[in-house]
Amino acid sequence: MKKYFIIFLVLVASLSLTACGNNSSEKKSNAQPLKIGVTAGPHAEIMEVVKKEAEKNGLKITVVEFNDYIQPNVALSQGDIDVNSFQHKPYMDYIVKDRKYDLHSVANTVIFPMGLYSKKITDLKNIPENAVVGIPNDPTNGARGLLLLEKIGLIKLKEGTGIKASPADIIANPKNIKIKELDAAIIPRSLTDLDLAAVNTNYAMPAGLNPAKDALFLEDSNSPYVNIIATSGKTKNDPRVQELIKAYHSPEVKKFIETKYQKSIIAAW
Repeated sequence: MKKYFIIFLVLVASLSLTACGNNSSEKKSNAQPLKIGVTAGPHAEIMEVVKKEAEKNGLKITVVEFNDYIQPNVALSQGDIDVNSFQHKPYMDYIVKDRKYDLHSVANTVIFPMGLYSKKITDLKNIPENAVVGIPNDPTNGARGLLLLEKIGLIKLKEGTGIKASPADIIANPKNIKIKELDAAIIPRSLTDLDLAAVNTNYAMPAGLNPAKDALFLEDSNSPYVNIIATSGKTKNDPRVQELIKAYHSPEVKKFIETKYQKSIIAAW
């Protein structure tokens, strides 16, 4: 009987050590900072709030800022960062198809409604003949800008092109507008050289534009361009990613978005 009792104690001790080891391993995993790529401006501002919420549950986050739409996905695919939060789903889908990156959408974040802005006109009815109109030069956001121009009746696109539209798909252009494709980040600074431009909200706001007040036309909440949290195939099932999503979708972050951006940016969860 004494022998069996000793074996029992050894088993209990072994299980206890295993449990401690697992807890230690889990804590170690959470202690490793999650590197998250964002673009400067609202995405970075929101992520700083997410970072504080995540830290309450033991997840440390390192925020890495980028100044364009290309490098965050390059960095994610190369393993320089673990996650990124800056793009909408159609853009990521395009990048995956075009560059064969192993990227995955794991959660919705916010909608940044694209708007049409001008420093030269105050009413869309006054767009002149031969107006120069700026749109982003990446295919996804370029199509998004063209769809806005079609919504206001400035152009007509080939039927069925939708979110894949390009300037080549314009089949009617009554005012003979000139489409100028520019890097999305510099369009706000180029407004004085353009008659009208399609500007992404995350670039409009740092440039001092208020989408709710300054846009002559703004996407509505039915936009398919919902922003996402993206991972690589290697980090898709990382438990830290679930902690990140939990922090992002917290009431505190939602309240920050509603208070800070006053419907210029909309929580999409």
